[in-house]
Amino acid sequence: MTSEPKRLVALLSGPDQKGLVSKVSSWIFDNGGNIIHADQHRDAEAGVFFQRVEWSVGNENEAEQVAQDFQSFGDSIGMKTKVAISGDKPKVAIFVSKFDHCFHDLILRWKAGEYPCEIALIISNHKDLAEVAQSYGIAYHHIPVSKANKPDAEAEQLALLKKEGIDLVIMARYMQILSSIFLDTFGKPVINIHHSFLPAFAGARPYHQAHSKGVKLIGATAHYATPDLDQGPIIHQDVARITHRNSVEDLVRKGRDLEKLTLAQAVRWHLENRILVYENKTVVFD
Repeated sequence: MTSEPKRLVALLSGPDQKGLVSKVSSWIFDNGGNIIHADQHRDAEAGVFFQRVEWSVGNENEAEQVAQDFQSFGDSIGMKTKVAISGDKPKVAIFVSKFDHCFHDLILRWKAGEYPCEIALIISNHKDLAEVAQSYGIAYHHIPVSKANKPDAEAEQLALLKKEGIDLVIMARYMQILSSIFLDTFGKPVINIHHSFLPAFAGARPYHQAHSKGVKLIGATAHYATPDLDQGPIIHQDVARITHRNSVEDLVRKGRDLEKLTLAQAVRWHLENRILVYENKTVVFD
């Protein structure tokens, strides 16, 4: 039985210049690759070029070397370059508090084979989901967080992430703000789900804010976490219509469905290497 050839996915971004698409495709052809899918975007205002290209390599044993060589090639043409290899599964940590809808949804999708990753651990500031996590077979770490102990709590969290070699943190309704020190020290992507259509109703109790304003749409926003609360690059958003007849409880119920689907899609795109971040925006490739 012949195994599937290894696939590489490259994300490139940098100053726009003539011939970039030709240079990339020629390099892949000259190095024995076969392009499976390619997509590009040009920000005309900023003069920035973005590309996602996926290709197969004939000898899977050479995939890592090809990835390194392509990285060097991307640097040589002035592009910021990231290369991923199919089959490599990044290690993920889920941060959660008490709300469990996004938590369950992510884990069940992962167990169903939707996500090419390993959910290595769960970190929570409450004990509520410890028993459930045990039933899923995932290590659960209860680290209480208060104003007084937050630096120590984050240091403990960071030590766990480093020990497990975590590549991505997902905040599945983790009701704590990660400090700039945490984000800088971790130095890897953190995806958060916020229960409003940002930039509207940032911060606490957005459904209550929306209800008091009498809005006709509510939303959910998945974004990369940054030191500025709820201001990080937006990955995905979705909305639901509401009316004057809907109570705050109705908004919360409708919103939870949006939160699950929005976060799930954002995580999928990230794991499939479809997202490029620049300035405070994202390019999400098909």
